[in-house]
Amino acid sequence: MIEMFQFSYMRQALFVGLLLSIMVPALGVIMVHRKTSMIGDALSHSSLAGVALGLILNIDPVIGAICLCIFAGLSMDMIRKRFPQFGDMATAIVMSTGLALASILSDFAKGPTSFDAYLFGSITVVSSLDTILISICFILVLFFCLYYYQALLSLAINPTLARINGVKESQIDYFFTVLSAATIAISCKVVGALMISSLIVLPTATALLFSKSYKQVYLSSILLGAIYMLVGLISSYFYGVKPGGSVVLTALVVFLIISLFIKIKKHIKK
Repeated sequence: MIEMFQFSYMRQALFVGLLLSIMVPALGVIMVHRKTSMIGDALSHSSLAGVALGLILNIDPVIGAICLCIFAGLSMDMIRKRFPQFGDMATAIVMSTGLALASILSDFAKGPTSFDAYLFGSITVVSSLDTILISICFILVLFFCLYYYQALLSLAINPTLARINGVKESQIDYFFTVLSAATIAISCKVVGALMISSLIVLPTATALLFSKSYKQVYLSSILLGAIYMLVGLISSYFYGVKPGGSVVLTALVVFLIISLFIKIKKHIKK
């Protein structure tokens, strides 16, 4: 296992993976509590269109993914405000549009294997620019989650009361949308665009099984995300499997094991 640290690309992938394993679940907890976890799916499909656009224009695909993801996220917010009684409609519109654009643009993208690497993730395509972008995004996400912790907690528990108490929901929503879009876009290289939404939800879903407070859910989700990411990257190195798929399957197995353990424990107590 120590031998993999001899390769610079593996050290870089592990560092980037660690940052992502903290960022993604931290935002995922907010999405799950606000019942907007499907946003991750919509943004991930939009990131694929951005990747294809980047390959066509011969620019870094991650830059293209970030730009298109942020545009998609802000579009969702605009549609939700225009039709507040149909909140899920915005997600469905953006998701289907992103998927349609990705399917069309992928035919014109140079090097189909390069595009495939963004679907399920790859540890060999992480560049120095990706590391810089992810590090910057990590700092911004960490600052956002810490600075707005109480406001986010209030919005998760009772949005109406939070607004009455002066929480600036529109401002928080704007920052959250931009950061979520950027995080999902830059995660597509390591985790894969088709897998990132699972990493958003599964650590939080598992943490909810045994955590007794919002803070416990937050910390447990981040810890679980780090474990899933580490197992996924190590499996990718030793067995040649896609890191995204390995991360998600690990998360699913842990979720099922803990669910079964809790169910058996409750049955024994009865």
